[in-house]
This record gives sequence, structure tokens and C-alpha cells, in this order.
Amino acid sequence: MSSLAPQHLLEALHAVIPDAGLSRQVLPETSLELWLIPPDLPTEKMDDEVIRRIWNETPYWIFCWASGLSMAQWLLAEPERVRGKTVLDFGAGSGVVAIAAKLAGAARVIACDIDQVSLAACRENALLNGVELEYLDDLYALEGKVDVLLAADVLYDQSNRFFLDEFLRFGHEVWVADSRVKNFSHLKYVKEGERNASTWPDLDEAHEFRNVSFYRTI
Repeated sequence: MSSLAPQHLLEALHAVIPDAGLSRQVLPETSLELWLIPPDLPTEKMDDEVIRRIWNETPYWIFCWASGLSMAQWLLAEPERVRGKTVLDFGAGSGVVAIAAKLAGAARVIACDIDQVSLAACRENALLNGVELEYLDDLYALEGKVDVLLAADVLYDQSNRFFLDEFLRFGHEVWVADSRVKNFSHLKYVKEGERNASTWPDLDEAHEFRNVSFYRTI
């Protein structure tokens, strides 16, 4: 498969970060490959306008965030969690969780993200890993419930917390992985454990953000 990044993804990236590139990268402790921003991005040369665009129009798909990486590693280590099931990856970003679920033996996997560029990245990353996914840009357009709903790195914004209740409508079983909110309290969720991972490429984040907590519905 070509080592040249898909042109449409590069164009979307350049609209936010001019001259940045994408490269095929193998994720730690997995065989998964994703199109991601190179680890040597020269941030010290960015002007204020580029930094403003990054903050306001963050292209989340150019990183594999710690919770997504951790959840992908978990699925590959414990494939029985999703084997033969219908799975939805909410806030899919790069698609890493969806791809891992498919490789773990899920019968059907839906990558769900409101951002069309993220869904395009999911498609390209699925091709890299030789899997077929389905794509959805609106959770509320889902027909029926999936067996397992997976959500990694979606609680970083306080305004997203309402999704913890919404997920119950769309998944018979829900798993949430998050490194930003350590111990949220919800009557329908229980903490199942923790895993260590870092965002890839490594953003040199604080140690506290490398500890990912896992929660599942009761």
C-alpha cells in the first residue's frame, strides 16, 4: 500500500496547519497503522493565527489520543468483549477503536463522528488495516441499539457529560475510556480499571493524562 498520504486528508489538514504532513505510523503494542501527524512537527515555528486555528478547529483525527489507544489495545487483548457483536465507536476520530473492534472479531462496526473529515480519516485508516467499517455522522440517526457502544476521550468537555445518559439509549452495553476525568460519578456506570497509555505521537503530556480509566454500564 502506498506510503503517500491521501491528498484529501492533507488538504483538510493544511486548512488548519499549513505545510504539516501525515505519515503511516504503527501504534505502540499493536499492529495497527494510522495516518497521523509526524512526531517532529515544528510547533515553535507556528504563528499566532495557526495556533488559533488549531485551538478552534482542532483536527482530532491527526492524533491517536491516549484513551483511544488504550481502548484499542484492550480490545485486541480481550477480543471476547466484542467478538460477533454489533459495535459503535462514538466520537471515532481516527477510527482506532472501531478498527480494533473489527480486528477483534466484531461482526459489524459503526464509526460515528459529527466531523466529516474524521469520517474520511476513518475510511482511509480502515483501508490501511484491511477492515470494513460503516460510517455515521449522527448518533441519533442510529436505527435500534447496538450490542456494545464504545466511547474514548469524549468527556474532556464538561458539556459532553450528558452523553453518559444518551449512550444508554443506543447501546445494550457501554464502555467509556477517559484520561481527563478520573472518577466521574454516575449511577449507571462502574469503574472497571485503569490502563497506561500516551497520545501518539507523544505530546509529552503530564503523567496524570497517561492514566486511562475504564467504565462500563451496570
